[in-house]
Amino acid sequence: MKGEVHSHLEESIRPYIDLIDTLRSLGIHKHLALPTIVVIGDQSSGKSSVLEALSGIALPRGAGIVTRCPLELRLKKVTGGVKWKAVLSYRKKRIEFVDSSLFANPTEVEERVKAAQNELAGKGVGICNELITLEVMSPDVCDLTLIDLPGIARVPVKGQPQDIGNQIKHLIMKFIQNEETINMVVVPCNTDIATTEALEMAQEVDPEGKRTLAILTKPDLIDKGTEKQILDIVHNKVIPLRKGYIMVKCRGQQQINDEIPLEEAAQMERDFFQNHDYFRGLLTENRATIQGLAIKLTQNLVDHIQKSLPQLDEQVKKKLWDVKSELNECEEGPPQDPKGAKQFLIMILKKFNDKINSLSSGELIIKENLFVQLREQFKKWNDHLVDTKPSFENIKELSQNFRGRELLGFSNYRVFETVLQLHVATLKKPAIDLLRTIKGIILEQFNDVSNQSFQNYPVLLDITTKKIINIQASQQAKAQERISEQFEMENMIYIQDPIYLKMLNKINHETFSEDQLPIFDKKTKYSEMLQAYYEIVVQRMADQLPMMMILFMLKQSAQLLSTDMLSLLDRANVSELLFDNSDVAKKRKDLQVCLKRWTDAQEALSGFI
Repeated sequence: MKGEVHSHLEESIRPYIDLIDTLRSLGIHKHLALPTIVVIGDQSSGKSSVLEALSGIALPRGAGIVTRCPLELRLKKVTGGVKWKAVLSYRKKRIEFVDSSLFANPTEVEERVKAAQNELAGKGVGICNELITLEVMSPDVCDLTLIDLPGIARVPVKGQPQDIGNQIKHLIMKFIQNEETINMVVVPCNTDIATTEALEMAQEVDPEGKRTLAILTKPDLIDKGTEKQILDIVHNKVIPLRKGYIMVKCRGQQQINDEIPLEEAAQMERDFFQNHDYFRGLLTENRATIQGLAIKLTQNLVDHIQKSLPQLDEQVKKKLWDVKSELNECEEGPPQDPKGAKQFLIMILKKFNDKINSLSSGELIIKENLFVQLREQFKKWNDHLVDTKPSFENIKELSQNFRGRELLGFSNYRVFETVLQLHVATLKKPAIDLLRTIKGIILEQFNDVSNQSFQNYPVLLDITTKKIINIQASQQAKAQERISEQFEMENMIYIQDPIYLKMLNKINHETFSEDQLPIFDKKTKYSEMLQAYYEIVVQRMADQLPMMMILFMLKQSAQLLSTDMLSLLDRANVSELLFDNSDVAKKRKDLQVCLKRWTDAQEALSGFI
């Protein structure tokens, strides 16, 4: 059980690995990608052997697909107490082993992992995306997480689905594309590295090789005469990788059959390199042995953690903010006692009324600013008034159409009235259409406030929604009646003389006084007199109708709704009104768990940022 990694950890870097272990224990890895090491390679490339040598844990190995599910190997160094403890978990199962009480020795982990794979992926040669987690706690391991993935298959064998290769590649890509992952690519020395599919996949997601480390295995199987080519690869001269290459020689099948311990196998590996004519220099360069790999992995992982912390901290803060916001929407449930429940009802009704009143005064913004939307519609109304102004240039024809008993050439005030009344009448339908639009905007905003305030209380929400609809319908009828009255008043054709003079002078580019009123017909075109009056009508209608709609549909509606809501306290069954939706209660409970998780995560990170 003596793994190689733990002896090379320094006190200065241990806290970083402990931090990620803490975040992983909190379940943060289910929501955010944490810095980790993923092992990929072609079938029978020696992946499991490398993990075994690093961790001291015997893992499934052999020909074909050995790793059939992602295997997360969590190593945790503990001091005192239990000599060795393993926890195997998958789906909702958790199998715990202490002090090898159920194992003749820790190598029997292999059989347990095989059994778990058979349960998840079925007996045979298929694969499964579900994660198997093996946590090992011992004084003889270090805090490190490694994930072993299925080997890349090119041609399906008997019992495998035809798309097994694509299935495996999709699974591998899911892990290695995360920027927080160090991709450890295992490549046998006796294969052409340029055609290694695992390395090609790593290059696809990490083209600059910033987070890819290649492990060259089985150096004892290379052909004579190819040693220099292998050295060129190790020295980064063939396919450059920022993290470089390391050569290792793990236990072979014969050594496993002979039950040679990992400690002895590590010494045999060192002897192999020391006695090799070409590879002995790799020892001094720290480019060989499991021990060298352990040191490099630890350094790289800690460096990767340090670089990832600022972004990770931001992500955790955002998650915490989102959870708090959601939790605020799921207010605490009402007290059980009647007096407390009534006080609680008073509180939430008051909050609702405050929001409605703030909305009507423009202080509260729900989704889109209410007054921005209203002004946009009122601007369209003003544009319509301007765009539909008549030119009055055909006044001669109009005079003939509405001519009374007067002789030709005499002006008739009835013509003036009739022409204006006809044009003003065409504005009534657009005005009513505007009222309906304004009602829809305000209704939506009122309902948004209601949903925010009472989303946890369906009975109260239903009552409020009905009240809003009824009040808006009643206020719409009042506003429509006032609009009709406005158009009736416009039929009277009236305006103060100074105002009319001011507009007439503006149109005519002349200066008339009230003393000149009797001679207007001599100096002013009839069409200009009509235009002057109509300009004033446009200004009047552009302002007065919006003011009516804001008063009736927004201001008075908000006041009536506030009064109506408070009246619920006089006659309603409080417990019925505060019936808590079970789904909301469950959501609230889940969010409280999430809040603790993200709060603990932020506290853990606070000492590093």
